[in-house]
Order: sequence, then structure tokens, then C-alpha cells
Amino acid sequence: MDRNERKITKNGAALLPILVFLVLYLGMGLVFEYGMKIPMAFYDIPIVVVFMVALLVACVQDRGTRFDEKLSIMAQGVGDKNIMTMILIFLVAGVFVGVTGRSSAEAVAYFLLSVTPAWASVAVLFIAACFVSTAMGTSVGTITLITPIAAAVSNVSGFPLPLCVGAVMGGAMFGDNLSFISDTTIAACNTQGCEMRDKFRANFKIALPAALATLAVILVQSFTAGVGQIQIPYYDLLLLVPYILVLIGGISGLNVFLVLLIGIVSGVAIVLPTGTVTFMELLGSMKDGAEGMFETIMVTILVSAMCALIREQGGFAALLAFIRRVFQGRVGGRLGVGLLVGAMDISTANNTVAIVMAGPIAKEISEEYGIAPKESASLLDTFSCIFQGVIPYGAQMLVAISACAEAGSSVSAFQIMPCLYYPYLLAVASVVYILVGAGKKK
Repeated sequence: MDRNERKITKNGAALLPILVFLVLYLGMGLVFEYGMKIPMAFYDIPIVVVFMVALLVACVQDRGTRFDEKLSIMAQGVGDKNIMTMILIFLVAGVFVGVTGRSSAEAVAYFLLSVTPAWASVAVLFIAACFVSTAMGTSVGTITLITPIAAAVSNVSGFPLPLCVGAVMGGAMFGDNLSFISDTTIAACNTQGCEMRDKFRANFKIALPAALATLAVILVQSFTAGVGQIQIPYYDLLLLVPYILVLIGGISGLNVFLVLLIGIVSGVAIVLPTGTVTFMELLGSMKDGAEGMFETIMVTILVSAMCALIREQGGFAALLAFIRRVFQGRVGGRLGVGLLVGAMDISTANNTVAIVMAGPIAKEISEEYGIAPKESASLLDTFSCIFQGVIPYGAQMLVAISACAEAGSSVSAFQIMPCLYYPYLLAVASVVYILVGAGKKK
């Protein structure tokens, strides 16, 4: 019988490669980061190498299948149209981020701070981080660029540093969740097979209420704080244009490649004539932006190959059977998707990797429970951002602490965590959406 026609039987042992990856990556990360006190240890572990070990385990299993046939199975997984689209978008998005760079993000923050009163500075930091991360598609990049500004605002205004940094981190996760060029959005949409604009519309219903509630909480706190005046350095408003064009193009439903091309061309047309960078510096930034996506691309390829073998060997069928027993009905299926990617994110400390790993399983859950692709993509992205936004060993938290230290300020993860209003309120909004909106039969 042809491999595509035969019925796949449940086999929990086929999930062993995922367990091997989690044990190796999470285990080494915890030992190095907290046992040996090595800073940023989670991000020094070669995740590509760990995934290669997990893939090797998947290849060794099922001795009844010849290795050549396993290679064919892996090739089909990697050669999927959605995977190839994802890889190309990663590369083009990296080039866009390289072109726009630090100056454009700082221009957004300084412009907003210059047109608002000093007492609203923390709220402005949140809004600026929302805008920049939505336009750039990277939460870590946004935190790297805006956190030094947040430290400066705290020093001159009197606002607590954890509150300022928490506002920036929350805004960064807002854009990471919604951006058309975010690697999490790209991964979620392509693993679930939906259009980005459809996922954005479904996601917006969850993210906007959480963002508005966060803004209200920050403003209430700001009213009671005594603040001083903030000195705004020089900035060029022209540098905002590429971000605005990308946002307009994405929301209007243009093809993502066309949107990114418009952003790249407009960015080049602005940064070169204004003297922001030289031509050679621009080429170097474009190269760095594309290379910054290489590890994510390799992880995508390895996970796709590994998941193809796991599916073929019955691992996904076993996992679906378990979810069917634990989570009942439409609400249960949606919670299952969210908690699945959340568990992956806690284990990997990387929301993109978590989505790539959970995506194929979530797609089968969605088909089982009648969840629309745009909805499952939204749940994957949202829940991964919720967990990634609060874990103390995530890249976002570690980069924020490091940026504060470079700016001459000191703050710990456990001081910032109580001020991470947006991820907490996003979790509340997600649960309400699942219970009230998604639970209705359509």
C-alpha cells in the first residue's frame, strides 16, 4: 500500500525526538544560566546542533523503514510550499530590518515623546514600542533600540525603571504578535495555511483590548507620579516613512513580498540621500539583517524534517488522542492549541521555534476540532507571545536587562515582571475570547 494511503496508527514513542530536544536544550540552559551563572546561556546553546541530535533520534526510530525512504519523507516535509514561503519571507524581512535600522526606531520614539506631556512618557514608550515592533517585526530588536530611551526617561522624569522597561517589553510583544513581517506571524500563518491579513483580523480582536487595558493601567499609575521635563535629541521624521508604508501595505492586504520590497526601496531612498549611512554601510546592514535569519531558517528546515518523520511514525496521532481525552469540545480544542505552544515556549525560550514545533500538531488539532486556520494561527502566535513575554530567561527579558546596564542603570528580571501588564492582560483577553467568542458554534 502507498505510504500516503495507509492509515497511520498511534505511537507515543515517536514523540521521543521532541522530548530529547527539550531535555537537552532546557536542561543545558538551566544548568548553564542558573547553576553556573553564565549570562545569556540559553542563547549560547547551539540550538541547530540540538535539533540535529533530535532529528537523528527520529531517523534511528522505526527500523522497518529504509533510510532512503525516511529521506524522502523528510524531503516532502521540508519541500512543502508553506515552508519554502516562510524561508523566503524570513530572508526578505531580515533585509528590511537591516535597511531601516536603529535610527528609524529612535525617530519614532523621540517623535512621540516630543508631542506628548511629560507625565504621559511611560504610555508613550508603550505606544512607540507597539509601533516600532509592528513595523520592524522583531520584539528583541525593538527592546534593544527603545530600552535605552526608557532608561533615559526614567532618569530624568522620576518614573520607576521597571515600569518604563515593562512598558517597552509589553509594546514589543504587541508588535511581535501582530506584525505582518514578524517571524512568529510568518511561522504561524504558514504552518496553518492562512493569509496574514486574515490572521491579523482574528488576532486584533484579542490584542487591541489587551493593549487598551494596558494603556489605561499605565496612565492611572502615571497620574500619581511626579515627573520632570524630558530632553528630546534631534531626530529625522523622514525615517518614519518606511515603517508607515509597511504598516499600510500589510493592513490593506498587499502581498507580503511586495510590502517588504516597498519598505526596502523606500528605506534605501531615504537613508542614502540623508546621509544616515554610506552605501557600503547599507550593504553591510542588509547582509547582517539577512544573516540574522539564518539560524531561524535552519531550525525551520530541521523541525519540518523531524515533524514529517514523527507524523509518519504515528507520534502526532498519539498526541491528538491524548488531547482528545483531556480537552473536550470547541473551547477545549482552542485551549489545547494555546497550552501546547505555551509549553513549547517555556521549554525552548523562543516563541518562533515554539510555533514551528507546535504548528504541525496544532494544524491537526484544528482540523479535528473545526478551528479555522486564521484562528489557530492567531492562537499559536498569541499564546507564544504571552509566555515569551514573561519568562525571566527569555531573550526579551535578558536583552532588556543588558540594555539597561549599558545605559548605566540596574534592574532585575523579578523587578520587571510585576510591570509586564500587557502579556498578563493578553492572557486574560485570550481566555475571554476562547470562552465567549470562539466557543460559539458557527
